[in-house]
Amino acid sequence: MPGIRSVISTLAANGEETMGPEILLWHYPSNDIMNGSLLTVESNHFCVLKSRGAILNVYETGQFPVETPQRPLIGSIQQAFYGGQSPWQYEALYVNKAKLVVRTQGLALSREMAEMTYDVDYYVHVDTKDGAIALVQHMPYRGHALTTKDLNEYAGPVVEQAINQMVQITPLEAVNEKISDLTQLVFGHLQDFLKVYGITLNTVKVLVRPSDPRMKALIALKAFGLTEHEAVRYYTAMLMAEKGVVSAPNMAAGLPFNIGGVLPNVAVASMLDNAPGAPKTE
Repeated sequence: MPGIRSVISTLAANGEETMGPEILLWHYPSNDIMNGSLLTVESNHFCVLKSRGAILNVYETGQFPVETPQRPLIGSIQQAFYGGQSPWQYEALYVNKAKLVVRTQGLALSREMAEMTYDVDYYVHVDTKDGAIALVQHMPYRGHALTTKDLNEYAGPVVEQAINQMVQITPLEAVNEKISDLTQLVFGHLQDFLKVYGITLNTVKVLVRPSDPRMKALIALKAFGLTEHEAVRYYTAMLMAEKGVVSAPNMAAGLPFNIGGVLPNVAVASMLDNAPGAPKTE
């Protein structure tokens, strides 16, 4: 209604907060932002105000009236239809400055060309007004929100490149010994990439493991000090034990399996040759 100033905020009609832990940027979707509207900015948000594609201001915590000069309309039309206010020509984009977690995963190849699965959690936030402006200017979004999933579409290939850079020259068994160096490498690559978008990288957590569960079990057995041959034998014994095969302990110990009181199997031909009255073969 004319004369009533609208309040622009991130709260939905039911009072629910729109800027959840997965929302990095949210575009206010309604078209009721006019001169005199009140922008409400929460303590963990920035609000970037745009008009005709240009950034006018960046607001932090508080409530602010929208008061910016713009091209006036013909006086009588403005009074008749908008009650003295200009029509909607503004956009409000809220940027989350709380720390958000982004998760990505993928595959890398070890020096032996064995598949390794990696999981990376990295924590990001927008720290300054300049960072909020850089995010709005350089990071495109679809619809009315830029989510952490959307951010990972850009950052995921950077993580993949950094991990493969080290894993591909590292033996399979030594990958986890290099996890500290790998984490630092991923952090450096990500930090350089994200700062272009005004995003600050806080911490990175990297986990790398063999994709094949059998390979993972064999490496775990070798960690107990077994040789490669012994690890394979013990792994086979565990599989046999799961199937209820009674000779599993013999497999683990590397010993033959004999059933007490039962003669071993021999070839039929040799028994016939040794039978009484059997003709002797030369």
